[in-house]
Amino acid sequence: MAEEKLSTRTQFPVSAESQKPVLKKAPEFPILEKQNWLIHLYYIQKDYEACKAVIKEQLQETHGLCEYAIYVQALIFRLEGNIQESLRLFQMCAFLSPQCADNLKQVARSLFLLGKHKAAIEVYNEAAKLNQKDWAQDQLHNALHLNRHDLTYIMLGKIFLLKGDLDKAIEIYKKAVEFSPENTELLTTLGLLYLQLGIYQKAFEHLGNTLTYDPTNYKAILAAGSMMQTHGDFDVALTKYKVVACAVTESPPLWNNIGMCFFGKKKYVAAISCLKRANYLAPLDWKILYNLGLVHLTMQQYASAFHFLSAAINFQPKMGELYMLLAVALTNLEDTENAKRAYEEAVRLDKCNPLVNLNYAVLLYNQGEKRDALAQYQEMEKKVNLLKYSSSLEFDPEMVEVAQKLGAALQVGEALVWTKPVKDPKSKQQTASTSKAACFQQPLGSNQALGQAMSSAAAYRKLSSGAGGTSQLTKPPSLPLEPEPTVEAQPTEASAQTREK
Repeated sequence: MAEEKLSTRTQFPVSAESQKPVLKKAPEFPILEKQNWLIHLYYIQKDYEACKAVIKEQLQETHGLCEYAIYVQALIFRLEGNIQESLRLFQMCAFLSPQCADNLKQVARSLFLLGKHKAAIEVYNEAAKLNQKDWAQDQLHNALHLNRHDLTYIMLGKIFLLKGDLDKAIEIYKKAVEFSPENTELLTTLGLLYLQLGIYQKAFEHLGNTLTYDPTNYKAILAAGSMMQTHGDFDVALTKYKVVACAVTESPPLWNNIGMCFFGKKKYVAAISCLKRANYLAPLDWKILYNLGLVHLTMQQYASAFHFLSAAINFQPKMGELYMLLAVALTNLEDTENAKRAYEEAVRLDKCNPLVNLNYAVLLYNQGEKRDALAQYQEMEKKVNLLKYSSSLEFDPEMVEVAQKLGAALQVGEALVWTKPVKDPKSKQQTASTSKAACFQQPLGSNQALGQAMSSAAAYRKLSSGAGGTSQLTKPPSLPLEPEPTVEAQPTEASAQTREK
């Protein structure tokens, strides 16, 4: 019995092969983004049918969880006019990525297209809250702490430029130039920023350093030529532009500046030829249209001036100076009623240019409306008194003469004192806030056109960086005055003012 019990308790070892666990194949999970590149390629090629086919395949594989495919499909639906379905898909994207501001912006856009404006505003406000944190800027700062690199400085500077913060952009580019003093892109950008702020000495210094390292850098050459043109050195500026024209033949800022150099040299036919070439290359640039209107106005071609000034107003409807020039053209075309409307708009938009009120007062006086002319004359006096103490402006002598004659004609005497402020040598190195506050720049003079005084007292200062980064709008052009109430004095010729792009 004991042996039987022992035999029943005997255990035999299990073979080694039977101890190995059975390996099961892991489930394959779909890669959600594996065809995003193909979706993007078809979309930018505008092959929407092929794009929708790939999107359908991608969503089937991912069980509808590929956010990018949903997003692109929503864009295609919107282009096809299916706004309601587009809204549904964008809302799905916003659900998948609630911290993405772009998804909320697209939802708001769809709501706006559906006419649900109140809901769209609420969604836009939510998107704005998400955009308060600039992650790119923070990460670029962190990258600079870890390892300084030229490209990091450039990208960080571009972020500040997009925000319109010129002071911080300049600080970034200054540090970048200290780190990499031979980088011509950094030197050129910093020089253009100083040029925009009117700090010509530092601008010339950095642009000169650029040309030291790269004598053929067309951006720096064009900017240097623009500075020379600003100070009336038209021949030297044209020499610089000739070098640029060999490197970049199809540059709208280049041909615009060449045209205004010829305008300054009183070669009006050549100026129009160059400006029309610039207009052909950039038909939507209002500054070129402005200059074309100005040159045609100088040549007494008032219908052509009206055409180009009207086109410029379509692109820059908030600039009072354009309406004033348009009113001058209309006056010479004997359309007094529309000229008055243009002056009214110019007065409404431009709160600091006394020339607008002076021109309007002259027109009203010539029409026999002395009471309204006196009101405009008094508005001009207020602006002049304000400018005498708030800027370093020197008033154009012909503007002063016309204003004094009009004052005598209106029997208000010559009480208006046209004092010339003392020039401050540091005025050129003004800050961004100062340049925005001052409504005028120092005029260069006037020229003659059919008994009309051409004044340059008004100004509009702005630098606009185009594709080449070299376009500047640094000086106001000559601005025509209305015909004087008396014809005793004849205007004299002087240097012509230019508006550079």
